[in-house]
Amino acid sequence: MEPQMDIPALEAFVATHFPQLGSDFVLEEITKEGVVVRLAVSERHLRPGGTVSGPSMFALADVGMYLAILARIGPVALAVTTNCSIDFMRRPAAGIDMICRTRILKLGRVLAVGDAMLYSDGIESPVARASLTYSIPPKQKGAGTGPAQSGRGRRG
Repeated sequence: MEPQMDIPALEAFVATHFPQLGSDFVLEEITKEGVVVRLAVSERHLRPGGTVSGPSMFALADVGMYLAILARIGPVALAVTTNCSIDFMRRPAAGIDMICRTRILKLGRVLAVGDAMLYSDGIESPVARASLTYSIPPKQKGAGTGPAQSGRGRRG
């Protein structure tokens, strides 16, 4: 599927809808299969012992897959993670940014499935692998077609 959003459009979308991400994540590339995202590692991403924390790596995989999906389907703020399994394979290098390379395996009407490989920048061996599933909300139809207007849904 051809991308529906380019890097500037995705960056503008994130800045508007998720300003809390700040400059932690940098979208570097939209690839044939997904995206490449960088985590600008700083002190707040580290756990005792000076290594990147598991929650920071989870966030990198999750943001990476979200951007990969949005790049393909367009600006859908309510696409949400429904499952994530992450395998931590080795300790990330200290003081080095992390890179996430995503791959969309299936992009359906209501679900997207993909994986994310996480690397310490410049090091070939991955530090973690994540498998993610996202729920894609139904496309909004014209006014008057929602459950309340059509007679379906809750009864009052």
